[in-house]
Order: sequence, then C-alpha cells, then structure tokens
Amino acid sequence: MMFESIASGQFLAHAGEGTWGWHDMMGFGWFGWFGMLFMLVFWVLIIVGIVWLVKWLLNQGSKGSNVSTSKERALELLDEAYARGEIDDEEYERRKRKLLEE
Repeated sequence: MMFESIASGQFLAHAGEGTWGWHDMMGFGWFGWFGMLFMLVFWVLIIVGIVWLVKWLLNQGSKGSNVSTSKERALELLDEAYARGEIDDEEYERRKRKLLEE
C-alpha cells in the first residue's frame, strides 16, 4: 500500500496540527513539477556559466604566451616562403626585421 502511494506521486505529509495525510508532491500539485523543472534549469545554467567562466579565464591567461608562439610561427612561414623561392633576399630580410620589431 505504501509503495503504491509513493509510485503514484503522493507522499505522507503533515496536514495540520497533529494530522497526517496523503498529499500530492510537495503539496503544490502541478506547481511542484514546475518548481522542480525550474530548479533543474537554474542549476544547469549555473554549472554552464561556471564552466564558461573557467574556460574564459584560462584562455585569458594563455593569450600572453600565444604572442611569442605566433611570432615564431610567422618566422617559420617566412623561412618556408624564402626556401620555396617565393620571395627574394631583400624581401625576406625586410619582413624578418619587421616581425622581430613587434
């Protein structure tokens, strides 16, 4: 009997002074379901927000180190273009000086 009542969504609750009885979930009927869904959405948004904030902070911290990495990559591309003969000596030296100045 008790398990049948629990399975149907009713719970034993305190109904008043010294009175106990079977009531719908949280005593609010359909509002109980709405509240449950609202809390689920609320916590999902909080967790997603925290994950986004941590990713953003980690990305901000790593941007400083990306400058030297991007400069090294640019020099590698310049060396490759020079090795393929796409640019001459003068152009290579001019671009290399410009990259090293920044």
